[in-house]
Amino acid sequence: MTFSLPRAALGAGALLFSTALAGPAFAQAEFTFTLHHFLGPGAPAQTQMLEPWAERIEEASDGRVDIEIYPSMSLGGTPAELIRQARDGVVDMIWTLNGYSPGLFPRTEVFELPNVHTNDPIATNLAIAELFDEYLAEEHVGVQVLFQHVHAGQAIHMASKEVRSPDDLAGTTLRIPTRTGAWVVEALGGNPVSMPVPDFPQALSRGVVDGGLVPWEIIPALQLQDLTDYQIELADKGRLGASVFQVSMNLDRWNSLPEDIQQIFLDNSGEDWLREVGQIWRDIDEAGIAIATEAGNEHITLTEEESAAFIEAVEPVIGRWVDEVGGQGSIDAQAIVDAARAAVAAHAE
Repeated sequence: MTFSLPRAALGAGALLFSTALAGPAFAQAEFTFTLHHFLGPGAPAQTQMLEPWAERIEEASDGRVDIEIYPSMSLGGTPAELIRQARDGVVDMIWTLNGYSPGLFPRTEVFELPNVHTNDPIATNLAIAELFDEYLAEEHVGVQVLFQHVHAGQAIHMASKEVRSPDDLAGTTLRIPTRTGAWVVEALGGNPVSMPVPDFPQALSRGVVDGGLVPWEIIPALQLQDLTDYQIELADKGRLGASVFQVSMNLDRWNSLPEDIQQIFLDNSGEDWLREVGQIWRDIDEAGIAIATEAGNEHITLTEEESAAFIEAVEPVIGRWVDEVGGQGSIDAQAIVDAARAAVAAHAE
């Protein structure tokens, strides 16, 4: 497995240099893949998920596969363009947040909703996989989805305001990752501002937003412990929805691979891996909040009664989603909600 150089170093000479650094293993690889994503090379998403996954596939292939990871959009474009880069074959594989491409994944969006994903990333990961063929596959055009997952879920980060009830968020401006996140903020009386997570620190430092919805795991990568005073979640690690991510390969590239190589990818992306990914994101979430509290921030876990007020306040977001997505005509949105809730509950531990 090789890694990209900074964007400024890209070019023919830089690529030759990185090939030389990779040594004999690179030269012997029969199948070399680029994997492009939007976070930095030190983000846990790369170091604790993407790198181990790639290494296992390379090892299982006996060196026939080499996966080059390019973080920080180092191959160009914006996070919103990642899925198109994979579909068009500009890159072989991508790890991206589905919600950065609004409108492309309306069915899978159900797992972003509050009160669908609540607090268990393993259960939600397995539920996504369970429902994929029947409900979700048709919207993943031009790619072979290798796996999809969620993080621990959207929690509340505030620069300077303590929050214990929905009323405390009335009139505040909050960063959100997706349109469903925007609906959550609106249901809580706030003003949503959509932006990719790498832009969140600057928005906080400039006072553009009062806080935002992000999981704990991103705290150290963005130094949020220095930009916020409060981290708030519901009882029992409850969250206000989630974001769905995917690792996918260009479909033509996938179809060109021999069956044994395809099977290696599938074997390392199935149920056992989805459970591990869920635990990875739970663990890095715990590490993130520990950094915030060690820096002096207040970690607020709402009581059951306080949490119930939030759960009730955001429940209409599901109805809004059913009306919006079901209004497209070809999607039975309520059936997808019911199936998603049932699958999450069935996989909850």
